[in-house]
Amino acid sequence: MPFVRCTFSATLLVLVLEGFTCTGSEHTATATLPAAFMDLLPHFLIEPQDEFIVKNKPVTLTCRSTPATQIYFKCNGEWVHQDDHLIERTVDPATALPIMKVTIDITRQQVEKIFGLDEYWCQCVAWSTTGTQKSQKAYIRIAYLRKNFEEEPQGKEVALDQEVLLRCHPPEGVPEAEVEWQRNEDVLNPASDPNFFITADHNLVIKKARLADTGNYTCVAKNIVARRKSNSATVLVYVDGGWSEWSKWSACDADCSMWRSRECTQPSPGTGGKECQGLDLQSLNCTSEQCPQTVSGAEDVALYVGMVAVALCLTLLLIVVVMVYRRKKEGLDADVADSSILTTGFQPMGIKPSKPENSHLLTIQPDLTTTTTSYQGTLRSRHDTTGKFSMTNGPLLDPLPNGSHTLHNGKLNSDPSEFVSRLSTQSYFKTLSRDVANTSYGTFNFLGGRLTIPNTGISLLIPPEAIPRGKIYEIYLTVQRKEDLRLPLAGCQTLLSPVVSCGPPGVVLSRPVILSMDHCSDACLDNWAIRLKKQNYEGAWEDVLLMGEELVSEPYYCQLEAETCRLFSEQLGTLALVGESLHMGAAKRLRLVLFSDAYCSTLEYNIRVYCMDDTQDVFKEVMQMERQLGGRLIDEPHVLLFKDSYHNLRLSIHDMPQAHWRSKLLAGYQEIPFYHIWNGSQRYLHCTFTLERLSLSTCELTCQLCVWQVEGEGQSFGLDFNIAKDTRAVDSEFLLMDSNATALAGPSAFQIPYLIRQKICSSLDAPCPNGADWRMLAQRLKLERHMSFFASKASPTSVILDLWEAQHFHSGNINQLATVMADIGKQEAMIFLVSDGEC
Repeated sequence: MPFVRCTFSATLLVLVLEGFTCTGSEHTATATLPAAFMDLLPHFLIEPQDEFIVKNKPVTLTCRSTPATQIYFKCNGEWVHQDDHLIERTVDPATALPIMKVTIDITRQQVEKIFGLDEYWCQCVAWSTTGTQKSQKAYIRIAYLRKNFEEEPQGKEVALDQEVLLRCHPPEGVPEAEVEWQRNEDVLNPASDPNFFITADHNLVIKKARLADTGNYTCVAKNIVARRKSNSATVLVYVDGGWSEWSKWSACDADCSMWRSRECTQPSPGTGGKECQGLDLQSLNCTSEQCPQTVSGAEDVALYVGMVAVALCLTLLLIVVVMVYRRKKEGLDADVADSSILTTGFQPMGIKPSKPENSHLLTIQPDLTTTTTSYQGTLRSRHDTTGKFSMTNGPLLDPLPNGSHTLHNGKLNSDPSEFVSRLSTQSYFKTLSRDVANTSYGTFNFLGGRLTIPNTGISLLIPPEAIPRGKIYEIYLTVQRKEDLRLPLAGCQTLLSPVVSCGPPGVVLSRPVILSMDHCSDACLDNWAIRLKKQNYEGAWEDVLLMGEELVSEPYYCQLEAETCRLFSEQLGTLALVGESLHMGAAKRLRLVLFSDAYCSTLEYNIRVYCMDDTQDVFKEVMQMERQLGGRLIDEPHVLLFKDSYHNLRLSIHDMPQAHWRSKLLAGYQEIPFYHIWNGSQRYLHCTFTLERLSLSTCELTCQLCVWQVEGEGQSFGLDFNIAKDTRAVDSEFLLMDSNATALAGPSAFQIPYLIRQKICSSLDAPCPNGADWRMLAQRLKLERHMSFFASKASPTSVILDLWEAQHFHSGNINQLATVMADIGKQEAMIFLVSDGEC
């Protein structure tokens, strides 16, 4: 029997195996072991397996090895304390080898300590006299299943025998959720019904739709934590009617005709299908041989005689009418036979041109460089008539370096047909948008102008000289409806602005125009990767700009303000801002708007809470829609920051006077799924609270409305209003905020007069040793972040003034700009500080 030496130590755990004893001194001893034990490395009978922690219940890892003298667990590179091991020793009766089984418990707190750094893993290490052995790693994860489906099935109406595809992308979860489909709450089993097929990505395919397949389909996701059900999608299988075969022709009847018929029964229309198209009855004249022969009697002879008499009477009456008419006409011709003498010597000076097909262009301004009538009146802007003074001398009255300039009025040529025909030759002419509700358009030349869509925050500034001299462009600006034009969004991407089209695409611009539109991000570029997307000619969307990494050589450049985006663009087209959150701190601004019924004659009363992107175009749509529905605004809009935390938005109503009102909501709150809001494609998201007053005489309502994101920011609104009071006048104020003209051309579109602007540019564009040039102007206007962009332009000053015009068209104080010019030390500022007179 072989021997093995045992070493005892105060710090080393000594294992005394069953059936074996160590003998000797207190420091060394020998033990008698089986010979087979000397030659074997430990091997594992049971290795730890991957586990999932459900809620707060710990998991148990088990390791069983033979032959082994020691087994310890190591988790994430650190040894587990020996007191946490539960050890069980046995002997294999067949081999007489010792078997050791060790278990440990892992809690949720242990896993969460390293969450986000690495996955939590454990493995066991077994020792024997000949060496050590490591088991496989077991990974421990916290199990969860999110509430919201990433894609839910949509209802469809399909024809009989048509293939149906219902999509389902289950919520994110650990472990990955299993998916099953239900029809009318019954689980579908493709094994028993081969007409159903579930794809690898969990979509349901109905190979051939049957009438029995009509129903409500639900996608069910489940794992060890929870079970989630999607919204039901209604599938309606309809049957279009089909004709049966024609029946045989009938025998000829007394009218010498025969008939045949068919029925709409193969198949009969069902569940909303179309009726059969065409006739169900046909007739045909019989041949004379087939007609039944009858003998005419006295009655038939009398009928024929009567018909002949009536015909003769009608003929005589017609002859008399014709004769009377001809006599009257001859008399009238004689009376006016010599009336041409009235126009002797008066011949028309010209022929009036026929009305052109595009008659609306007769009201637009022509190319002002081609007229010969000089502009009469002041060269100052039409926006500021309070401050003027007469300039008798000074640098601003000196001739401009590039020659003389003559401004012309906007009067049309006497013959506009040439102007219309010139525009009609352009390939884009027939495609210009004419939807005045959401579109603004106008005709512009080198003097530039401005297009505005009222109450949307969307405008297009066309600076002077942006359109080449000698060119006239009809330019349009329109906001697209999101349901009509969907952007492909993936992952954490969200639409941050309206989808705006300006065109026509392909026109040549000498310098960039400025497109202004609202956005709903928190304007913190540390939280976002914001991209400008443009739709190409094939309809696909392309990334043309990453904000914060703009290149001055590119045709696009962007300034992101707190609520507005100013986009410099040298190309027109369809554009939108798309943001991708970089972490959970990124937030969108939501506008919360409350509406109710304008009139209430029943006990029930509804309050609708809209949760929309904080942009003016969406707010305008909702206001117009509620006006059509007869709703009224019951509180001023509020702004809520909605974070990318995957948490839903909850809404609840509280503190109603119980003696007069009660809520009909069964749950304590309503909830809007996170993805419905973050995606940004659903414009009219809202929750409706149905309240009931206990008496028709109750008109006063006071309550608290709470809106909050789970584990996020919230708002609480105190409502106190009379449901019988008409507040439509208050509603109208929100739709009358922007009453300016939608299209302005020439000097009226700008606050800085054209010639003064030219003089300022020529003064500030040239570098100045003391820095009193365009760079100081940019610093004083807080635009120094864009220095490299301005420097890349031929006239940096003009681009700075363009941006100032875009920012301050409605609210700008031109005297403030004059103060900045005075600080720089330029005499051009004097032109603004005026009281009377004209220049």
